[in-house]
Amino acid sequence: MTPINSLILVLSCSIFYFALARNEFVHKPNEKALHYHTLQPSSLLPSSTCIPSVKGDKKKGLLEVVHKHGPCSTFSEDMVNPLTVDEILTHDQSRVDSIRARLTIKKGETETLGSKATLPAESGRTIGSGNYIVTVGLGTPKKDLSLEFDTGSDLTWTQCEPCVVSCYMQKEPIFAPSASSTYSNISCTSPECAELVSATGFTPGCTSGTCVYGIQYGDKSFTVGFFGKEKLTITPNDIVNDFYFGCGQDNEGLFNGSAGILGLGRDKLSIVSQAATQYGKVFSYCLPSTSSDTGYLTFGSSEVSSNVTYTPFSKDNFFYGLDLQAIYVGGTKLEISPTVFQTSGMIIDSGTVITRLPPTAYTALREAFRAQMTQYKLTEGIPKAFDTCYDFTNTPTVTIPIISMLWAGNVLVDTAPSGILYFNRISQVCLAYFANSDDSQLGIYGNTQQKTLQVVYDVNAGKLGFAQGGCA
Repeated sequence: MTPINSLILVLSCSIFYFALARNEFVHKPNEKALHYHTLQPSSLLPSSTCIPSVKGDKKKGLLEVVHKHGPCSTFSEDMVNPLTVDEILTHDQSRVDSIRARLTIKKGETETLGSKATLPAESGRTIGSGNYIVTVGLGTPKKDLSLEFDTGSDLTWTQCEPCVVSCYMQKEPIFAPSASSTYSNISCTSPECAELVSATGFTPGCTSGTCVYGIQYGDKSFTVGFFGKEKLTITPNDIVNDFYFGCGQDNEGLFNGSAGILGLGRDKLSIVSQAATQYGKVFSYCLPSTSSDTGYLTFGSSEVSSNVTYTPFSKDNFFYGLDLQAIYVGGTKLEISPTVFQTSGMIIDSGTVITRLPPTAYTALREAFRAQMTQYKLTEGIPKAFDTCYDFTNTPTVTIPIISMLWAGNVLVDTAPSGILYFNRISQVCLAYFANSDDSQLGIYGNTQQKTLQVVYDVNAGKLGFAQGGCA
């Protein structure tokens, strides 16, 4: 080899290793693998049997989260019948309407409970519950109760004996305050009674010196009862003494199966605020990919993933507001003016099923999704619901573009397949997003799109975190 050739070889090797150090010659991952999900359509359906997550360990302070209508639920069929898609979406819209109504209420404008502690028939100012259940203990001795947890509700309540007016069927025996050594009623003159105004939207009533609460939800379900204080057992190692809650004596509507609601909102009476000294106003959850899987809910920061990335909460007096900045489909940023998201605003809600977007944003999302799904057969949509549906009959696998949300702080969150497609039947699998009526309406990041993520609420720090693979 000549000296010149030797020099060229040495220089070539040096350049190669220098480039290797800069990753210029490192094999790049397949772009399609980065920005697309490949799956069997049947994987979007729940199994007929429960598949518990490795999470949900009470020894670690993790409450198991199950879907009310799935095989992991222990509710009997006479308590909880599976809802049709029309029923699910009708109830979901009632919740959305209720959220928006609450945000338009002028400061200080509330309903007042009447002398008989009954609610106005058409109020519906506050919001209803979702379909995810956790089991906590109440009283001494402890009685287990299955409650629907809800980031859009503030006051925790459960049905109570003697059910002076009406109680619906629930899984466990109805809580009897007379059998607990740690229960006490709250007086009408207590400052906590006055705080019910902001927590419920109603001025409390008063019966024989006892404070009376009332809540009515967007679907006209309601609960009315005594305002009390009790020992709350989250897990054997997580106990909240002197916990303020609603002890329902008249409970009517669509709560069947669960014993009430666990309020995770921002108000002073939510469990988040009441347990602030113990958990620093931090809680997190993971919603399972299907109703046959389980997730978890936990308080405090001990189980927060090291991979979590945070976006700041936007300013919002009632709900957990976020700043959505962009949407990506298959790795491509949609051409949507930032003012579209600024105009509508956005909140995250554990009880709203389907994410609501400004119509300008939804149209861009739908067209980009359709453009990358041309190999599949478009079919009829679901009236008044989904307008982009596919027939996957005889299609063993499908490849769909990943939909990602970019939140303030440069936090990009990918959506799981079960959050992109809504499986009605194999011949009708739909894009799982809705458009609002106009760009000024509030956007809502719903629970379908949150599936499989660890979602971390750090209320004191004013931020929300996301981590992939949260239920694993």
